[in-house]
Amino acid sequence: MFDRLNELETKFVSLTESINDPDNIADQNLWRNLMKEHSDLAPIIESYREYQITQRDILEAREVLEESNDEELRQMAKEELKAAQERMEEVTQTLKIRLLPKDPNDDKNVIVEIRGGAGGDEAALFAATLFRMYGHYADRSRWKTEILSANENGLGGYKEIVFMIQGRGAYSRLKYESGVHRVQRIPITESGGRIHTSTVTVAVLPEAEDVDVQLDMNDVRVDVFRSSGNGGQSVNTTDSAVRITHQPTGIVISCQDEKSQLKNKDKALKILRAKLYDLELEKRHAQLSAERKSQVGTGDRSERIRTYNYPQSRVTDHRISLTLHRLEAILDGDLNEIMDNLVTEDQAKKLGE
Repeated sequence: MFDRLNELETKFVSLTESINDPDNIADQNLWRNLMKEHSDLAPIIESYREYQITQRDILEAREVLEESNDEELRQMAKEELKAAQERMEEVTQTLKIRLLPKDPNDDKNVIVEIRGGAGGDEAALFAATLFRMYGHYADRSRWKTEILSANENGLGGYKEIVFMIQGRGAYSRLKYESGVHRVQRIPITESGGRIHTSTVTVAVLPEAEDVDVQLDMNDVRVDVFRSSGNGGQSVNTTDSAVRITHQPTGIVISCQDEKSQLKNKDKALKILRAKLYDLELEKRHAQLSAERKSQVGTGDRSERIRTYNYPQSRVTDHRISLTLHRLEAILDGDLNEIMDNLVTEDQAKKLGE
């Protein structure tokens, strides 16, 4: 491990020199790539240097204990040794975590699909609540949100909504949101005051670039049709809606939110690329682990990653046994505590492996 760290430190010093080289600064593409590589290495080198300093502190304290007869000096050395050893445990753990292989998709934008599962209109209403929650979280993170496709239920809910969140690190945080989200609350239409349980499925896909997915347009059938539902002056009066079918996989994407047929086609192709990329990722993961489960499940009430209980103002993430009693704040986009714990758990598992 330390041979590897010494190599990385040498590379980091070289990168520091390169990003300050006027010739490299003049080539903006090269300079941006060097800066990204430098910033990716910086946390590892910071931890390694802190490790080296702490190691020296331990050695110096031990030398004093071995060589000095001054009791006061020896007592100070004992205290310094204890503090340095405790610090070394934390520094070593942080260093190991920072050396874990990085998910190549972590810096990508994401495409999020939210669908109502069990519960009919109540599930669709909660799908809209989750969409707002992720929108608020994106705002807090200074990311941009764009709706790609939406199918409303007429009551302010969504049978399905697909949207993109653009911002560095979006996938690294939101990838843990994939799965079944369960809500327990009294619906507005419930006269008897009974608590109903509904589910919503969430899928988080990294945005696929052209270099990630080779999409042969000969495999894609494009159909145009007249938009339906609420729309602007010309949304539902021209054949602007687009349905694309990827014939090898049978994936079908429909987009009708834009007045322009071209824009709807572009959005549909973005979703298709992300889905094809996700299929490829699943194949790769399946080769590594035959036990890998499907991202979303069936939407059945018994499957869930998280429960939102309105009467108790409680949110429970079942994967990490974390329960928080501040439902309103979480639905307003305050997701960092949950996500930090999910990241920590994921890192612990990788370290164990």
